[in-house]
Amino acid sequence: MFRGIDEVDWASLRHAHGSAEDVPGLLRGLASADPVERQTALDGMYGAVHHRGDVCEATLACVPFLLALAGREEVRDRAGVVELLVSIGGIEGARGDLAARARAALRADGEVFVRLAGDADAGVRRAVPAALVRFLDDPARVLALLRERITVERDDRVLLALAEAVGLLARRHRPARGTGPAADAVRLLTELSEPPYGPGLRLAALGQLAGCAPQSLPADLVPTVVRLLRDRSGQRTRARHPHDCPHTDTLAVRLRRLRPSDEEGSQLLRTLHGALGSRVADRVALLRGQLTSPDPLDRCNAVWMAAGLFREWRGDHAEPVTLIAAQLGSEESRLHDAAVTVLLELYDLAAPAADHLHALLTYRPALRVRHGERGAPRLGGPLKALARTGDPRAVPLLAEVLAGPVVPDDLGLVTPHLGRAAAPLAPALRRRLARVPLDGPATRERAVPLLTALRALGDAESVPSVLRVLRGAPDGPRPAAAVTDAAVRALGAFGSAAREAIPDLRVLLDTDCAVTAAEALWSVTGGGGTDAVLPVLIRELTETGGGGPRPGAAARATDTGSGGSADVAVRAPSDAGSAGALDVVARALEDAGSGGLPDLAARVPEEPGRGGSPHGATGAPDRGGDGSRRPASRAPDAGEGGRSRRVDAAGLLGRLGPAARPALPALRRMTGSGDALERVAAACAVWRVAGEPEQVVPVLRAAWEEHPRTRTTIAGCVSGLGPAGTPLHDLLRAELASPRRHRSDTGGQVIRADLELIRVCGQVLSGEGR
Repeated sequence: MFRGIDEVDWASLRHAHGSAEDVPGLLRGLASADPVERQTALDGMYGAVHHRGDVCEATLACVPFLLALAGREEVRDRAGVVELLVSIGGIEGARGDLAARARAALRADGEVFVRLAGDADAGVRRAVPAALVRFLDDPARVLALLRERITVERDDRVLLALAEAVGLLARRHRPARGTGPAADAVRLLTELSEPPYGPGLRLAALGQLAGCAPQSLPADLVPTVVRLLRDRSGQRTRARHPHDCPHTDTLAVRLRRLRPSDEEGSQLLRTLHGALGSRVADRVALLRGQLTSPDPLDRCNAVWMAAGLFREWRGDHAEPVTLIAAQLGSEESRLHDAAVTVLLELYDLAAPAADHLHALLTYRPALRVRHGERGAPRLGGPLKALARTGDPRAVPLLAEVLAGPVVPDDLGLVTPHLGRAAAPLAPALRRRLARVPLDGPATRERAVPLLTALRALGDAESVPSVLRVLRGAPDGPRPAAAVTDAAVRALGAFGSAAREAIPDLRVLLDTDCAVTAAEALWSVTGGGGTDAVLPVLIRELTETGGGGPRPGAAARATDTGSGGSADVAVRAPSDAGSAGALDVVARALEDAGSGGLPDLAARVPEEPGRGGSPHGATGAPDRGGDGSRRPASRAPDAGEGGRSRRVDAAGLLGRLGPAARPALPALRRMTGSGDALERVAAACAVWRVAGEPEQVVPVLRAAWEEHPRTRTTIAGCVSGLGPAGTPLHDLLRAELASPRRHRSDTGGQVIRADLELIRVCGQVLSGEGR
């Protein structure tokens, strides 16, 4: 197996973590008799040699030895080796000469996979079909091999992999005029989608047909799929994954545990939903059938499928949301947790679930607070989801939590979603802020959410407590910077009621919190502090240099996740069965460290690392007799933090209007920035300050099309311009008419960002802007 391995100069080769001199040990570990050593070695291959799907020098050098391992029957867990080889050579169009050479090497030894197609190990047989399609050059021969295997295979999981491979072949070699191997593949899939084949194989074939030949689908597709799903549920047995090692806790094993308990069903439905794409009505009908299934595993799969639909498509989703809400409180913990996780992403769209959420929280009050194995208690997912809908029934429940013995630190982050209905919470929030220790390790986690809540409520009675935090928080790297920024933003929201903070805000104009302080000062003085603010903002536009992120980038505390202890966003396991999604989870685990799986959550975001005090390198700033901070040295800031400060400065200059004309030269230069956010912020400011649409409209149009993340900023600019923003109204009308969400990336904030964009566009076009 390892002939010639010591002749390779591994030390001169590189992988993701440096020298590849450890690779021979990993390769030998894959052949170990010890299951823990095998899994650890596979971890190392994915973590270093094939890191995040990359092909490096060491990856290419490993291919011959991995092929040898795959072909030796005495090697255990060869399925993992075959899957690794498919991943190395199966990424079509992967960049670089090394990736192309790896694919060529695998095609040159493609006969290895032909021999493995009939291997005694079902796991190997399951991994091989994709390799046959990718690494054999004769598609007619490949199709014949797949057809032969289908006729003799008895393992349902392998049959599904064979059907997927037939669909892959059809997509790779599109049929021309009904002839050739691809056309034959479509005919085979059509045959497999009908009796006498079993429900699992028929579902797999229908999913592949939807992706490669939708014209071949039956007219009654949705009823057929729902019926087959229920037939399949009746035949399913809950068996443990044969390749799991119950006593190991390697990355590969933890990833497998994240997969849905019905992984095949999840994959089948994911394929079908993905192939149906824009046929939203069909997908909703399919979800209706799944969510009303008597089988909780089918319903759990449907919940995750619904999440994908909601993230990509707009529309009236009330029916599937209500059906998801009906899964709350299920005795199947996976199903309940899935429903809560998806509802947390929906914000206003979860309104049809509010009755179910409120009833659940009424009869199961223990769900209002989540006590994790590690870290501080967090607000319970059902209560957080109810608050995010804006339903006022969340207010008394939050009040009870605030009055209880255990108050989660993140409670304040949901308060802004409730608007003025949350005003009764202000006294309790204010009292908690007044009791926050200012010299403890958890000051930021406790203070920032409370400051965020009181800012959203505009609670002017909180000024003394906010000033106590601003003046008393010790200086340090990230936590104190976040607290300072949140306190300044709260004071700005209180307006003229916070006039006693003016000395503090003026001092901060010469710190890393300058832009936030300038905005707050302008608000507190009722626009009368322009003379003090304007030079600061111009300085922010023109200064460049080295430095770290500004405190404000971290401290704009928003309710971004479902609660938890790790600053890592892990997608729901709807995609966990696919290699790409496993890689996403692997990255999350890697980023979270070895302390265990992160919660499906996000807490108040950490500020990216910045050495030294946020008020300069000299430590704690001096204080005046009135308690205000004296000026401290200010670090010049470039990179991500500098960009954020420039964007914020441009936004405030736009709000200043014609009074900001001295900043126009800097703003015009910034409209040519290589960063889309900077270009948009500057263009909007130029338009509002100078009234020059002819110069900036092309910039904004280009950004709207090329950088969808900028659309809400642009729509807000149009709103602020009132009738003068008419030249861009066509973009807003087109946005409201689009059935697809404006961002295609995944994650819990996509829906929220899209809802905000729709709201702003609607207000502008209805005349409610400005």
